[in-house]
Amino acid sequence: MRTVTLSYPIPPETAALWARPQVAALGQFDGLHRGHASVIASAVALARQEGIPASVMTFHPHPKDVMGKGDYDGYLTPPKDKQEILAGMGVDILYIIEFNEQLSKVSPEDFVSVMLLPLQIVTAVVGFDFRFGYLGEGDPERLQELGQGAMSVVTAPPFLIEGEKVSSSGIRKSLQNGEITLANTWFGRCYHLRGTVVHGEKRGRTIGFPTANVQLEDRYVIPAKGVYAVRVFYKDEVLHGVMNVGVKPTFHEGVTAPSFEVHLFDFSGDIYGQELELELVSFIRPERKFDSIGALIEQIGEDAETAKSLLEDQA
Repeated sequence: MRTVTLSYPIPPETAALWARPQVAALGQFDGLHRGHASVIASAVALARQEGIPASVMTFHPHPKDVMGKGDYDGYLTPPKDKQEILAGMGVDILYIIEFNEQLSKVSPEDFVSVMLLPLQIVTAVVGFDFRFGYLGEGDPERLQELGQGAMSVVTAPPFLIEGEKVSSSGIRKSLQNGEITLANTWFGRCYHLRGTVVHGEKRGRTIGFPTANVQLEDRYVIPAKGVYAVRVFYKDEVLHGVMNVGVKPTFHEGVTAPSFEVHLFDFSGDIYGQELELELVSFIRPERKFDSIGALIEQIGEDAETAKSLLEDQA
């Protein structure tokens, strides 16, 4: 998959470089959940039928982040993760459009004539609730009109699970409520975080549960504070562990920024400075303050056994 970063307006020489008949899925696609996947899979299938490239056009940063509106509080799927997932879905070209204040004021007409038609997009595949252009004035029907016969539009229906529409906002709410099983069901995969192991307080090793303190590499949506069973990807290894997301109230007061500490089972290597990918498999319990270090140690031991059992069940 080729990744192409574009800005508005596309310079003629850049448009000429990438112009070719292609099918493009259009959308923000933050989360790349099962609803998004259905849109993209439709685009890939159509492209294969026509024998032309399948592309995805998305935006970065998130429009809500730039405009300071809505409940935006981080990425469900940051750009690096998004690229890896899309490559595995058979996408040939990923266009990342730089979203800024100038682009936010572009009319639907100019967006189509300047950003879509010059790339020779012959079919645009969008979700039923797709909006584009200034103040979201454009919708799938308007997109079809502005295609001027050179670009057709396929609109994917809402993706429902048990009668409820899968949405990024619903996933955010589930994560923040500790409903990781529901979030993972809507994702179609486990929610994951990615980061680098950094030096922490090194308290875990003194109580028999050494932990890797992970510094996230991007602005992820932070799940509910608590303890999770996690699957950890380190180089070519798949490890199991238990992770605490929170502020460690037994040891600290007044801390608001959460930390991410993972105790890996049956692992003793030096991984400082290494990248880990953390899949959140199950939510075990909320974070809480303990009356004593002994009570904390006992609970961590119980959490570890619970995590091992949960992970074995899903192996």
